[in-house]
Amino acid sequence: MLFDSHTHLESPRFEGDREAVIARAREAGVTRMVTCGSDLPTSRACVALAQAHAGLYAAVGIHPHEARSAAQEVAPGDVALDEAAFAELAELAGQRRIVALGEMGLDYHYDFSPRPVQRAVLAHQLALAAGLDLPVILHNRESDADLRRIVDAGPQELRGVLHCFLAESALAEWALGRGLYLGVAGPITFRSVTHLDEIVRQMPRERLLIETDCPYLAPEPRRGRRNEPAYVAYVAEHVARLWDTDSDTVAQLTAANASRLFGLDEHGR
Repeated sequence: MLFDSHTHLESPRFEGDREAVIARAREAGVTRMVTCGSDLPTSRACVALAQAHAGLYAAVGIHPHEARSAAQEVAPGDVALDEAAFAELAELAGQRRIVALGEMGLDYHYDFSPRPVQRAVLAHQLALAAGLDLPVILHNRESDADLRRIVDAGPQELRGVLHCFLAESALAEWALGRGLYLGVAGPITFRSVTHLDEIVRQMPRERLLIETDCPYLAPEPRRGRRNEPAYVAYVAEHVARLWDTDSDTVAQLTAANASRLFGLDEHGR
C-alpha cells in the first residue's frame, strides 16, 4: 500500500516504456501516485495521464525553473505576470483527479528563471491554491529565507508539502510549525546525506510523505539509474530502519498521510 507522493511520469525519459513503469509500480505495491507538472505543457500531460490510469493523480503548476514561462521582469524588481497562463493553470486545476497545485517554489542553485520572477510566480500560485482550496507542492533549493518569507506572507491556512526535503532542521521545524508535511525521496538513502535521518527520527510521523521524484534521484541501490515509482519501496525501507519498525507500517502510515493531504479517501475519488 505504497503512495509515491511525487513523480514526473510525463517526463520524456518514460516515453518508451511509461505503461511498463506504471505496471511495475503496481507490482511493487504502489497503489497511488501523484504526477506533477512543471509548466503548462507538462501540467496538461499530467492531467491526461491521471485521467487515464486508476490510482494516478495529478498536480499542476509552474516550477521555479519554468517561472519565466509565466512572467517576465519588465524593470528591476517589477514583474509582469502572464494572466492568460495563470487562467489556464486555474482551469487545469479544476479538472478531474487534480489533487494539488505544484510543483512550485524557488531554486537559487541554477537560477534558470530570474529570482524576482520566481518569487512573483510562487506568491501568485500560493494565492491561487488558497482560492481553489488545494494543497501545494513546494520546491526549495538554496532559497530557505525567501521561501519562508513568501509562504509566511501568503495565505495563513496554507496546506502542502515541502517535497524532496534536503534542508537543515531549522527549515523542517518552520515547515512543521506551519502545518506543512515533509516529503523525503531517494537522497535519504545516500551515505552523504546523513542529517535527514535525525530529522525523520524526531519529526511527527503523521507529517511524513515518501516519494521518488522520478525520473530523478534514484535511491540506493539504484542510484545513477533512471528512477521510477516502484523504487519508493527503498525509501520506505530506509524510514522503517530509522523508526525501528517494518516497511509495511511505514507504507500504510505515509499513504494515509498523503491521502489526507490530497483529500483522498481509502477508495480514492
